[in-house]
Amino acid sequence: MDVSVILLTRNTCQQTREAIESVLTSSGAISKEIHVLDNGSTDDTPQVLPAAFPEIHYQRLERNVGFARGVNLVAGEARGEFFLLLNSDARLAPDALCLAVEWLRANPGCGVAGAQLLNADGRKQNSIANFPSLATELLNKFLLRRLWPKRFPGKEQEYRDPVEVESVIGAFSLVRREVWEKLRGMDERFFFFLEETDFCLRARQAGFATMHLPQVRVWHGQGQTAKQDLPAARIEYWRSRYAYFAKHRGMGVRVTLRCGLLVRLIIDSAVSGLVTALTFRQSWRWRGKFAVHRALLLWHLQGCPAGTGLPH
Repeated sequence: MDVSVILLTRNTCQQTREAIESVLTSSGAISKEIHVLDNGSTDDTPQVLPAAFPEIHYQRLERNVGFARGVNLVAGEARGEFFLLLNSDARLAPDALCLAVEWLRANPGCGVAGAQLLNADGRKQNSIANFPSLATELLNKFLLRRLWPKRFPGKEQEYRDPVEVESVIGAFSLVRREVWEKLRGMDERFFFFLEETDFCLRARQAGFATMHLPQVRVWHGQGQTAKQDLPAARIEYWRSRYAYFAKHRGMGVRVTLRCGLLVRLIIDSAVSGLVTALTFRQSWRWRGKFAVHRALLLWHLQGCPAGTGLPH
C-alpha cells in the first residue's frame, strides 16, 4: 500500500464527502486506503459516510478525543508507506497525491511534505508556518512576512520549486511512515492546534526535513470545524500555544509570552468592545471579535480551566 489517507471529521459531513471524493478520483498509479475517524459527530455523518463510501475504513467515537489522539488511533491500523493527514475541509487537485508521493519517495531526507493551499477562488493561502516564537506570537505576522520574507515565508512569495521550511499547515501533511514510527506519532497534549507544528519540529530534531511543495495544489476551507464555535476554538488554540511553549521554550520566554499576550488581549478586548458599542451592535464582524476576546479574557481570569474550549 502506497498511501494511507487519515481524515478526521466532526459535524462536517458534506465537506468530508468532497474530501473523500477528491482522494478517490486522484490520478496516477497510487494504491491508497482511506481511514475516516468520526470524532463524535452529531449531524448525519454516521449515516451518510459509510453508506456513500463502503470502501473506506470508517470508525466513530462517542466523544471528541482531539486531532492528535484521533490520528494516532487510526495510524495504528494504517498499512501505507506514507500517511496523508488530510483535513475534512480540504480537496485535492487530481494530480496532488501522485505528485507528493513521487517527490517524497525520490527524496528520502524529507520526512514531512506540505502542499500549496488555495481558497475556492484559487487565491493562495498561507501554507507554511514558522516554529512559534515571541516574534511570531506577539508581533504582526503579516508585517514579519513583508519585512523579512526569507525568515518568515508566506503566501506573498512565489515558489516554483520545493523549499525546506520549518513547518507546514496541517490541512495536507504527507508523512513518511518511518518518521511517524520513530517519533511515535503525534503528541496528544495538543488537542486541536499546533500538533503538526510540534511534529515538524521533532522531525527536524530527528534529522528529517519538512518541505513545502508548491506544485501540489489543495483547496482548503480554512477551519470549518473551528468556525462552528469560534470562541471555544480560539481558547483551544491559546491552550495549545501555551502547551507548545511549555514543552519547547524556557521559563523566561514563557513568562514574557503570557504577559505580552495578556496585555494585547486586554487592549484588543477594549477596542473591539468600544467599536461594537459605538456601532450600536450593527457590525457583525466586530461583534464576533468582541465575543472571542471576551471569552479569552474570561478564560484567563478563571485560571485557564481545562474544561473550557471545544468539547472533549
